[in-house]
Order: sequence, then C-alpha cells, then structure tokens
Amino acid sequence: MAELRRGGKGFLRGALRRRGIYLLPNLFTTGALFAGFYAIVQAMNARFEAAAIGVFIAMVLDGLDGRVARMTRTQSEFGAEYDSLADMVSFGAAPALIMYEWALKGLGRVGWIVAFVYCAGAALRLARFNTNIGVVDKRFFQGLPSPAAAALVVGFIWVSDDFQIARVETVRWLASAITFYAGVTMVTNAPFYSFKDINLRRAVPFWAVLLVVLAIVMISVKPPLVLFGLFVVYGLSGYAVWAWRWRRRPVR
Repeated sequence: MAELRRGGKGFLRGALRRRGIYLLPNLFTTGALFAGFYAIVQAMNARFEAAAIGVFIAMVLDGLDGRVARMTRTQSEFGAEYDSLADMVSFGAAPALIMYEWALKGLGRVGWIVAFVYCAGAALRLARFNTNIGVVDKRFFQGLPSPAAAALVVGFIWVSDDFQIARVETVRWLASAITFYAGVTMVTNAPFYSFKDINLRRAVPFWAVLLVVLAIVMISVKPPLVLFGLFVVYGLSGYAVWAWRWRRRPVR
C-alpha cells in the first residue's frame, strides 16, 4: 500500500508538471491584479489619484492578457479562472473600497451599502459572464463590463481630484449615485458593444488612423476628463441601444 501511495503521489506530480500553465498571458493577469491591489493600498493612504490610475492600468493589462493568449494560442481554463479572480479584485473590490474611502464613508450606513451593491454587482457580473460564454452575442456584453464600471467610478474620483473639487455633501451623494448606477448596470441585460468584432489585421481607411491620433492627443491633453467622459458615454450607450431595439421591435 505504501508503494501504491508513493506511486500515486508521483503520478499526480507528473500530471501537474505535464499540464503546467502558460506564463506570458498570466504575467499580464498578474500585473492587472497587482495594479488593483496597489490601487487599494494607495486609497488606504489617501492617495486617490494614484489609486484611480492604478485601476486604469489594470484595465489596460486586463485587455492585453486575453489578446496575447489568443495571438499566441495559449488560452487555458486556468488562465480564464485566474483572469476572473483578478478582475474581481481590480474591478470589483478595488473601486468599491476606493470610493468608500474617498466619499462614501461620510454617508454612514448608506455609504457602505452602496459600496457593497457595487462589489456584489461586479461579482454577479463576472459569474454570469463565465457561465454565458458561447451563449450570448459576442458583439455585445450583457450588462456593463466590470472594467468599464470601475473606470466610471474611479474616473469620477480622478476628475474631482484633478479639478480640486471639495468633497462636500452634494459631491458625496453624486459619487454614491454613480457607484450605485455602475453596480446595478453591471447586472442588467442592457447590451454594451464589446468591440470584439474589430479586426486589427484588416486594412482600414485613412480617416480611421486620424481618429486614433486625435483620440490619443485628446487623452494626453487632459487624461482624467477625457477618459471619464468616454466611459460616461459608454456607460449610457447600453441603455440607448436597448431603447433603440425596443422601439424597432415589430408590433404584434
């Protein structure tokens, strides 16, 4: 029996070694996780601008890990699960905690309830996304994606700090409304364009390149304002598409 047990352990170790994990895409996922954790630490130290930037960096890295995995054909079940857990930290817990420290703490019970609504919405959004892969239309996300929701929340903090807006009662309630909106919108059925049907290898018109250059210039002039404005538009776009589809549905 002892030999059998030793043999069984050796077999398991060999199986684990053979399976392994892909390093390159998981490095990007780890970087996104680190950026989200960094954002939480900076919020605890009342460095809210750095915290907001950390979440945006996590967004960039999160967008790269999947593309790198597909380009290098290194997709794996482990990578998908790891990515979801990292997203929960960077785009679920981090924005909720940052916003709570920045504004919601001063609202008492309402503040932490709103922060929890956002955090729970992110968890439910990620769980639904994982179970609906291959079921929903890939051109659209079902509900607001968690990175966009995080950008909406921390973007407001970044803009407010950049313009040195005082955290008066009105601003705190506006912050709570944005946080609540982002949390609830993540679990709605509103369709948000996924940009997954954009083929970067395909030739594009010259004006498309000019638009990219213009977007980079605008972001570089005033990053907090431009990025927040873009995500506000995107955060409302799902309801606009929803309303447009509802109006175009055939009348019975």
